[in-house]
Amino acid sequence: MDRTNIKNIFWDVDGVLADLNYAYFHFLTGHPNYRDQYQDLKWEQLPEVLPIVPEYGALELKTHPEHGAEMDRDFCADQSYFTNRPLYPKVIEVLKELNELGYRQFTMSATFDVEAKMAYLNTILAPVTDFLTIECVQHGEFMHDTAKIDRLRECYQKYQLKPEETILVDDRIYNQYAAIESGAHPVRLRCEFTTDLPDELAWIPEFENVEAVKDWLLAK
Repeated sequence: MDRTNIKNIFWDVDGVLADLNYAYFHFLTGHPNYRDQYQDLKWEQLPEVLPIVPEYGALELKTHPEHGAEMDRDFCADQSYFTNRPLYPKVIEVLKELNELGYRQFTMSATFDVEAKMAYLNTILAPVTDFLTIECVQHGEFMHDTAKIDRLRECYQKYQLKPEETILVDDRIYNQYAAIESGAHPVRLRCEFTTDLPDELAWIPEFENVEAVKDWLLAK
């Protein structure tokens, strides 16, 4: 990838800009439907409760072996847990710096409750909404459906973007494929719970935080 060619950045939200694992932990240990079972859960035990599916590569409530769909519904229905995902450190500062350098920036978030997610994003990203375009898409039945590919393609047309000048920064493995299929360049964010990329995607650059992505972009 020629980084000097990159002009557009699509940031995934959960696991990239905001700490979804934080929300999951407090949901499991605090929600009345689950706290009796998980009140003593330790942070490092999250993958034991939410086994990581290979094509996801990150924690998802829906992977709980017994109550995944129910947990996901309860999580989305309770705003005190749904919105309890703080931004990672320096997210606002990095986005502002990249804006000053001329990058066009978007969020690309897939969810089962678009209205609630948009409200959350407009609140938590308020300091950068003067330049950051927020895009939110409705997921289908499966997390790895074509929703994100389709929305990326729609955005290229809507905002007159060239896919080859665009990166998608995401933590989910299935969205690396979405970036590639849409013609953009995939970049992956890692946290302590993400699993390794499959061998066929081992060439994708991986970083621990958005500041590292910025440094990589600027190291021309």
